[in-house]
Amino acid sequence: MTQNKSREVLNLEGVACPQNSAMALLKMESMETGALLEIVVDEGEPIKNVPLSLEAEGYEIISKAKADNVWKILIRKP
Repeated sequence: MTQNKSREVLNLEGVACPQNSAMALLKMESMETGALLEIVVDEGEPIKNVPLSLEAEGYEIISKAKADNVWKILIRKP
């Protein structure tokens, strides 16, 4: 059985680009290797830009799912 790492949540609803990408990157930098972070972002530019920014920095996008009027992005720090 594999060990589950705890998952933190970063709610960036209402935060405009590029601040939301910067905040997500800063949070990921502070986390341990293998840690999971769920980021909540708005429809539109945030769901397009935040995952691209994280992938460009080498973070792994596990999933993206729409829930109500927001998107939840699950990311792992390699």
